[in-house]
Amino acid sequence: MGALLDVIFPVFIVIGAGYLAVWKGYFSETGVDGLMKFTQNFAIPCLLFGAISTLDLGAEFNPSILGAFYVGAVSGFLAGLFGARLIFSRPWEDAVAIGFCCLFSNSVLLGLPITERAYGADALSANFAIIAIHAPFCYGLGITVMEIMRARTSGASLASLPRKVIKAMFSNALIIGIGLGFVVNLSGVGVPNVLADAVDMMVLAALPAALFGLGGVLYQYRPEGDAATIVMICTISLILHPTITFAMGKLFALDQAAMRSAVLTASMAPGVNTYLFANMYGAARRVSASGVLLGTALSILTVWCWLAVLP
Repeated sequence: MGALLDVIFPVFIVIGAGYLAVWKGYFSETGVDGLMKFTQNFAIPCLLFGAISTLDLGAEFNPSILGAFYVGAVSGFLAGLFGARLIFSRPWEDAVAIGFCCLFSNSVLLGLPITERAYGADALSANFAIIAIHAPFCYGLGITVMEIMRARTSGASLASLPRKVIKAMFSNALIIGIGLGFVVNLSGVGVPNVLADAVDMMVLAALPAALFGLGGVLYQYRPEGDAATIVMICTISLILHPTITFAMGKLFALDQAAMRSAVLTASMAPGVNTYLFANMYGAARRVSASGVLLGTALSILTVWCWLAVLP
Protein backbone atom coordinates (compact mmCIF):
# COMPACT_ATOMS: atom_id res chain seq x y z
CA MET A 1 0.00 0.00 0.00
CA GLY A 2 2.93 2.34 0.68
CA ALA A 3 4.07 2.15 -2.95
CA LEU A 4 0.56 2.96 -4.13
CA LEU A 5 0.31 6.03 -1.91
CA ASP A 6 3.88 7.32 -2.04
CA VAL A 7 4.96 6.45 -5.59
CA ILE A 8 1.96 6.07 -7.89
CA PHE A 9 -0.78 8.33 -6.50
CA PRO A 10 1.18 11.63 -6.65
CA VAL A 11 1.83 11.10 -10.37
CA PHE A 12 -1.79 10.25 -11.10
CA ILE A 13 -3.09 13.08 -8.91
CA VAL A 14 -1.33 15.53 -11.24
CA ILE A 15 -2.84 13.72 -14.25
CA GLY A 16 -6.24 13.75 -12.54
CA ALA A 17 -5.94 17.48 -11.87
CA GLY A 18 -5.48 18.11 -15.59
CA TYR A 19 -8.42 15.84 -16.42
CA LEU A 20 -10.66 17.57 -13.85
CA ALA A 21 -9.59 21.07 -14.92
CA VAL A 22 -10.60 20.42 -18.54
CA TRP A 23 -13.74 18.49 -17.59
CA LYS A 24 -15.02 21.35 -15.40
CA GLY A 25 -13.99 24.05 -17.86
CA TYR A 26 -11.25 25.59 -15.70
CA PHE A 27 -8.70 24.90 -18.44
CA SER A 28 -9.64 24.96 -22.10
CA GLU A 29 -8.93 22.20 -24.61
CA THR A 30 -7.07 24.82 -26.64
CA GLY A 31 -4.90 25.47 -23.59
CA VAL A 32 -4.20 21.75 -23.28
CA ASP A 33 -3.14 21.61 -26.92
CA GLY A 34 -0.74 24.50 -26.35
CA LEU A 35 0.63 22.96 -23.15
CA MET A 36 1.23 19.61 -24.85
CA LYS A 37 2.94 21.30 -27.80
CA PHE A 38 5.24 23.05 -25.34
CA THR A 39 6.08 19.86 -23.47
CA GLN A 40 6.32 17.53 -26.47
CA ASN A 41 8.17 19.91 -28.79
CA PHE A 42 10.36 21.86 -26.37
CA ALA A 43 10.49 20.87 -22.67
CA ILE A 44 10.75 17.08 -23.02
CA PRO A 45 13.25 17.27 -25.92
CA CYS A 46 15.34 19.49 -23.59
CA LEU A 47 15.02 16.87 -20.85
CA LEU A 48 16.15 14.11 -23.21
CA PHE A 49 18.95 16.27 -24.62
CA GLY A 50 20.26 17.07 -21.14
CA ALA A 51 20.08 13.47 -19.92
CA ILE A 52 21.67 11.86 -23.00
CA SER A 53 24.37 14.51 -23.44
CA THR A 54 25.69 13.62 -19.96
CA LEU A 55 24.91 9.89 -19.95
CA ASP A 56 27.81 7.47 -19.53
CA LEU A 57 27.14 5.61 -22.77
CA GLY A 58 29.69 2.89 -22.13
CA ALA A 59 28.26 2.04 -18.72
CA GLU A 60 24.53 2.44 -19.39
CA PHE A 61 24.09 1.08 -22.94
CA ASN A 62 24.03 -2.49 -21.76
CA PRO A 63 22.80 -4.78 -24.58
CA SER A 64 21.08 -6.99 -21.99
CA ILE A 65 18.88 -4.12 -20.73
CA LEU A 66 17.94 -3.07 -24.25
CA GLY A 67 17.45 -6.69 -25.34
CA ALA A 68 15.11 -7.48 -22.44
CA PHE A 69 12.99 -4.37 -23.00
CA TYR A 70 12.82 -4.44 -26.79
CA VAL A 71 12.17 -8.19 -27.12
CA GLY A 72 9.10 -7.49 -24.96
CA ALA A 73 8.18 -4.43 -27.02
CA VAL A 74 8.41 -6.20 -30.39
CA SER A 75 6.49 -9.17 -28.98
CA GLY A 76 3.75 -6.76 -27.94
CA PHE A 77 3.73 -5.16 -31.40
CA LEU A 78 3.37 -8.52 -33.13
CA ALA A 79 0.70 -9.68 -30.68
CA GLY A 80 -1.32 -6.49 -31.23
CA LEU A 81 -0.83 -6.54 -35.02
CA PHE A 82 -1.89 -10.14 -35.57
CA GLY A 83 -4.49 -10.09 -32.79
CA ALA A 84 -6.23 -7.13 -34.45
CA ARG A 85 -6.04 -8.78 -37.87
CA LEU A 86 -6.80 -12.42 -37.07
CA ILE A 87 -9.11 -12.11 -34.05
CA PHE A 88 -10.94 -8.86 -34.78
CA SER A 89 -10.63 -8.82 -38.60
CA ARG A 90 -9.37 -5.23 -38.70
CA PRO A 91 -7.88 -3.86 -41.95
CA TRP A 92 -4.10 -4.13 -42.09
CA GLU A 93 -3.59 -0.39 -41.56
CA ASP A 94 -5.77 -0.47 -38.43
CA ALA A 95 -3.89 -3.56 -37.27
CA VAL A 96 -0.54 -1.77 -37.56
CA ALA A 97 -1.85 1.23 -35.58
CA ILE A 98 -3.17 -1.14 -32.89
CA GLY A 99 0.15 -2.97 -32.84
CA PHE A 100 1.88 0.39 -32.36
CA CYS A 101 -0.30 0.97 -29.27
CA CYS A 102 1.06 -2.27 -27.83
CA LEU A 103 4.63 -1.31 -28.78
CA PHE A 104 4.97 2.30 -27.56
CA SER A 105 4.81 2.45 -23.76
CA ASN A 106 4.68 5.81 -22.00
CA SER A 107 8.35 5.70 -21.07
CA VAL A 108 8.78 9.43 -20.40
CA LEU A 109 5.60 10.92 -18.91
CA LEU A 110 4.87 7.91 -16.67
CA GLY A 111 8.04 5.80 -16.66
CA LEU A 112 10.42 8.53 -15.49
CA PRO A 113 8.40 10.01 -12.60
CA ILE A 114 7.28 6.63 -11.26
CA THR A 115 10.80 5.16 -11.38
CA GLU A 116 12.23 8.28 -9.75
CA ARG A 117 9.65 8.27 -6.96
CA ALA A 118 10.13 4.54 -6.38
CA TYR A 119 13.92 4.26 -6.50
CA GLY A 120 15.37 7.78 -6.62
CA ALA A 121 16.88 10.01 -9.32
CA ASP A 122 20.04 7.87 -9.50
CA ALA A 123 17.93 4.97 -10.79
CA LEU A 124 17.04 6.79 -14.02
CA SER A 125 20.23 6.11 -15.98
CA ALA A 126 18.93 2.79 -17.32
CA ASN A 127 15.59 4.47 -18.14
CA PHE A 128 17.39 7.04 -20.27
CA ALA A 129 19.33 4.30 -22.05
CA ILE A 130 16.00 2.72 -23.03
CA ILE A 131 14.42 6.08 -23.90
CA ALA A 132 17.41 7.10 -26.04
CA ILE A 133 16.38 4.66 -28.76
CA HIS A 134 12.70 4.27 -27.83
CA ALA A 135 11.14 6.83 -30.17
CA PRO A 136 13.55 6.14 -33.08
CA PHE A 137 13.06 2.37 -32.76
CA CYS A 138 9.29 2.43 -32.33
CA TYR A 139 8.60 5.03 -35.01
CA GLY A 140 11.04 3.32 -37.36
CA LEU A 141 9.30 -0.04 -36.91
CA GLY A 142 5.76 1.35 -36.99
CA ILE A 143 6.24 3.61 -40.00
CA THR A 144 8.09 0.92 -41.96
CA VAL A 145 5.40 -1.73 -41.40
CA MET A 146 2.59 0.78 -42.07
CA GLU A 147 4.15 1.95 -45.34
CA ILE A 148 4.69 -1.66 -46.44
CA MET A 149 1.04 -2.46 -45.75
CA ARG A 150 -0.16 0.66 -47.57
CA ALA A 151 2.03 -0.11 -50.57
CA ARG A 152 0.74 -3.70 -50.54
CA THR A 153 -2.89 -2.59 -50.71
CA SER A 154 -2.34 0.29 -53.16
CA GLY A 155 0.22 -1.42 -55.39
CA ALA A 156 2.68 1.47 -54.88
CA SER A 157 6.44 0.99 -55.16
CA LEU A 158 8.51 0.49 -52.00
CA ALA A 159 11.44 2.42 -53.50
CA SER A 160 10.48 5.60 -51.62
CA LEU A 161 10.06 3.78 -48.27
CA PRO A 162 13.45 4.75 -46.73
CA ARG A 163 12.89 8.42 -47.55
CA LYS A 164 9.40 8.39 -46.00
CA VAL A 165 10.63 6.69 -42.83
CA ILE A 166 13.58 9.06 -42.37
CA LYS A 167 11.48 12.15 -43.06
CA ALA A 168 8.77 11.11 -40.59
CA MET A 169 11.26 10.21 -37.87
CA PHE A 170 13.43 13.32 -38.10
CA SER A 171 10.49 15.70 -38.07
CA ASN A 172 9.79 14.43 -34.52
CA ALA A 173 11.06 16.83 -31.81
CA LEU A 174 11.79 14.00 -29.37
CA ILE A 175 14.12 12.32 -31.86
CA ILE A 176 15.82 15.66 -32.60
CA GLY A 177 16.45 16.20 -28.87
CA ILE A 178 17.84 12.67 -28.52
CA GLY A 179 20.02 13.10 -31.61
CA LEU A 180 21.50 16.39 -30.41
CA GLY A 181 22.20 14.79 -27.04
CA PHE A 182 24.20 12.05 -28.76
CA VAL A 183 26.10 14.63 -30.83
CA VAL A 184 27.20 16.52 -27.71
CA ASN A 185 27.97 13.32 -25.79
CA LEU A 186 30.04 11.67 -28.51
CA SER A 187 31.83 14.84 -29.63
CA GLY A 188 32.91 15.77 -26.12
CA VAL A 189 32.06 19.41 -26.79
CA GLY A 190 30.88 21.06 -23.59
CA VAL A 191 27.61 23.00 -23.49
CA PRO A 192 28.17 26.64 -22.38
CA ASN A 193 26.94 27.21 -18.81
CA VAL A 194 24.40 29.81 -19.83
CA LEU A 195 22.83 27.38 -22.31
CA ALA A 196 22.99 24.47 -19.86
CA ASP A 197 21.20 26.60 -17.24
CA ALA A 198 18.47 27.48 -19.75
CA VAL A 199 18.00 23.79 -20.62
CA ASP A 200 17.80 22.96 -16.91
CA MET A 201 15.01 25.54 -16.47
CA MET A 202 13.05 23.91 -19.30
CA VAL A 203 13.63 20.48 -17.77
CA LEU A 204 12.12 21.58 -14.44
CA ALA A 205 8.86 22.33 -16.23
CA ALA A 206 8.82 19.24 -18.43
CA LEU A 207 7.29 16.42 -16.37
CA PRO A 208 4.79 18.36 -14.16
CA ALA A 209 3.44 20.28 -17.15
CA ALA A 210 3.34 17.15 -19.32
CA LEU A 211 1.49 15.13 -16.66
CA PHE A 212 -1.09 17.90 -16.18
CA GLY A 213 -1.48 18.21 -19.95
CA LEU A 214 -1.79 14.44 -20.29
CA GLY A 215 -4.81 14.56 -17.99
CA GLY A 216 -6.44 17.14 -20.24
CA VAL A 217 -5.65 15.09 -23.32
CA LEU A 218 -7.16 11.97 -21.77
CA TYR A 219 -10.42 13.85 -21.14
CA GLN A 220 -10.64 14.61 -24.86
CA TYR A 221 -10.12 10.93 -25.77
CA ARG A 222 -13.08 9.41 -23.99
CA PRO A 223 -13.65 5.70 -24.80
CA GLU A 224 -16.15 4.76 -27.47
CA GLY A 225 -16.89 1.23 -28.69
CA ASP A 226 -14.44 -1.52 -29.69
CA ALA A 227 -14.28 -2.70 -26.08
CA ALA A 228 -12.70 -6.09 -26.83
CA THR A 229 -9.92 -4.56 -28.95
CA ILE A 230 -9.17 -1.95 -26.26
CA VAL A 231 -8.99 -4.68 -23.61
CA MET A 232 -6.52 -6.56 -25.82
CA ILE A 233 -4.32 -3.44 -26.11
CA CYS A 234 -4.33 -2.96 -22.34
CA THR A 235 -3.59 -6.63 -21.65
CA ILE A 236 -0.63 -6.67 -24.02
CA SER A 237 0.75 -3.30 -22.86
CA LEU A 238 0.31 -3.74 -19.13
CA ILE A 239 0.86 -7.49 -18.71
CA LEU A 240 2.46 -9.19 -21.73
CA HIS A 241 5.20 -6.62 -22.43
CA PRO A 242 6.51 -6.37 -18.83
CA THR A 243 6.16 -10.13 -18.29
CA ILE A 244 8.36 -10.89 -21.31
CA THR A 245 10.80 -8.16 -20.25
CA PHE A 246 10.96 -9.64 -16.74
CA ALA A 247 11.56 -13.14 -18.12
CA MET A 248 14.26 -11.88 -20.50
CA GLY A 249 15.84 -9.91 -17.66
CA LYS A 250 16.09 -13.12 -15.63
CA LEU A 251 17.57 -14.91 -18.66
CA PHE A 252 20.15 -12.15 -19.18
CA ALA A 253 20.87 -11.95 -15.42
CA LEU A 254 20.15 -8.22 -15.21
CA ASP A 255 21.23 -6.56 -12.00
CA GLN A 256 18.63 -5.13 -9.65
CA ALA A 257 18.71 -1.55 -10.94
CA ALA A 258 18.53 -2.58 -14.60
CA MET A 259 15.68 -5.02 -13.95
CA ARG A 260 13.68 -2.34 -12.16
CA SER A 261 14.07 0.23 -14.94
CA ALA A 262 13.41 -2.23 -17.77
CA VAL A 263 10.31 -3.83 -16.26
CA LEU A 264 8.77 -0.61 -14.92
CA THR A 265 9.25 1.13 -18.27
CA ALA A 266 7.72 -1.89 -20.04
CA SER A 267 4.73 -1.85 -17.68
CA MET A 268 3.64 1.68 -18.59
CA ALA A 269 0.41 2.34 -20.47
CA PRO A 270 0.45 3.26 -24.17
CA GLY A 271 1.75 6.79 -24.67
CA VAL A 272 -0.08 9.67 -26.35
CA ASN A 273 2.26 9.16 -29.31
CA THR A 274 0.23 6.06 -30.18
CA TYR A 275 -2.76 8.27 -30.92
CA LEU A 276 -0.56 10.70 -32.85
CA PHE A 277 0.69 7.78 -34.96
CA ALA A 278 -2.87 6.56 -35.60
CA ASN A 279 -3.99 10.09 -36.45
CA MET A 280 -1.06 10.54 -38.85
CA TYR A 281 -2.33 7.58 -40.88
CA GLY A 282 -6.06 7.97 -40.20
CA ALA A 283 -6.19 4.40 -38.84
CA ALA A 284 -7.80 3.08 -35.63
CA ARG A 285 -7.85 6.55 -34.06
CA ARG A 286 -10.77 5.87 -31.72
CA VAL A 287 -9.28 2.58 -30.51
CA SER A 288 -5.84 4.16 -29.99
CA ALA A 289 -7.23 7.09 -28.00
CA SER A 290 -9.35 4.81 -25.84
CA GLY A 291 -6.41 2.46 -25.30
CA VAL A 292 -4.35 5.37 -23.96
CA LEU A 293 -7.12 6.44 -21.58
CA LEU A 294 -8.11 3.03 -20.22
CA GLY A 295 -4.51 1.80 -20.13
CA THR A 296 -3.41 4.84 -18.12
CA ALA A 297 -6.22 4.30 -15.60
CA LEU A 298 -5.56 0.56 -15.25
CA SER A 299 -1.82 1.09 -14.89
CA ILE A 300 -2.41 2.44 -11.38
CA LEU A 301 -3.08 -1.14 -10.30
CA THR A 302 -0.71 -3.02 -12.63
CA VAL A 303 2.29 -0.80 -11.80
CA TRP A 304 1.53 -1.30 -8.11
CA CYS A 305 1.69 -5.06 -8.70
CA TRP A 306 4.99 -4.80 -10.58
CA LEU A 307 6.50 -2.67 -7.79
CA ALA A 308 5.59 -5.49 -5.40
CA VAL A 309 7.17 -8.13 -7.67
CA LEU A 310 10.41 -6.28 -8.40
CA PRO A 311 13.33 -6.65 -5.99
